Amino acid sequence: MENPSFSRKSNKVLAVCRRLGVDMLLDEMTSEQIEGSNRRSLLDNPQYRKISHKQDRNVYSKTFIIPVEDGQVTGYFFEKPAIRTGAGLKSLIVFFHSGGWMLGNMDKHILFCNHICSVTGASVLSVDYRLSPAFRFPTALHDCYATLEWASRGARYWGIDPDRIYLMGDCAGGNLAIGVSRLSRDQKGPRIAGQILFCPVTDCRMRTKSYEEFADGPVLSAKTMNFFIKNYQREPKDILDPEFSPMLSKDLSRLPPTLIITADHDVLCDDGRIFAQALEEADTPVKLLQARDTFHGFYHYPKATGTSEVDNALRLFFRGRSLKNIELLTNAQMRKQKDI
Repeated sequence: MENPSFSRKSNKVLAVCRRLGVDMLLDEMTSEQIEGSNRRSLLDNPQYRKISHKQDRNVYSKTFIIPVEDGQVTGYFFEKPAIRTGAGLKSLIVFFHSGGWMLGNMDKHILFCNHICSVTGASVLSVDYRLSPAFRFPTALHDCYATLEWASRGARYWGIDPDRIYLMGDCAGGNLAIGVSRLSRDQKGPRIAGQILFCPVTDCRMRTKSYEEFADGPVLSAKTMNFFIKNYQREPKDILDPEFSPMLSKDLSRLPPTLIITADHDVLCDDGRIFAQALEEADTPVKLLQARDTFHGFYHYPKATGTSEVDNALRLFFRGRSLKNIELLTNAQMRKQKDI
């Protein structure tokens, strides 16, 4: 069923996602079905590749095994060798993927990270953190923080400027990015140059107006979000922990400059908006950009409304444009400003 608020192209993207079961999870799914979804090949699926970002063949990738507490995780590293910043060193984005802490089809995120590397010129390290319900809170967060520490120690090996390490997170990955920023601040860990949060989960009490207004989706419903939360938590009171619900933190100061990008038709729309207000009140540099007439996770699909504007915002961010001057601009507007 088409949503009249979206463009025809966006509705076509949603239709393919529904057919493939991408970005959707019903609470009737068994653990075996969830595991199958995580392992299913999307790179070989012509329907999915048709709606996904075209891959930049100048972006190279390799995998690493990253040690974490009581185990190890896989890191997927992407780089575009020709891109360099000051003194011949590159920037690095440590990326934490979406999926409600329990979905993690890396084929999907490989496509996205290739695109992010191409758009920003930064190298990208995506971590396949351990998933719930097998590994519950705070395992994913600690895996992600261990990845940041590991990446910081190896920065020079990759030709990375240790002062230009950024965090990026999508949905639950945005939640993890905020948690990693707080841990690094409190434990005097690696310096983080900035963070980019796509539709982040910031308050797992699910009490905002957007949870009511967009309870039935599209893409992410309130019912599914509740399912994710219950499978990630160890016990109900976990949602009151600032490492689970960063909006409940008593101290949001001294966090890195933060770019938050939300979708207006999304249960998490208010999570991003209210968190941006809280960061501003704590004197943490922040800019909130809301894409209009679009849905949760739209930026994974180039034909969806708002995706090209997000790409342009990322270009400006990584060119050093101040947060207050970053906007969601069309390609025509970028050309007019001579930014493209």
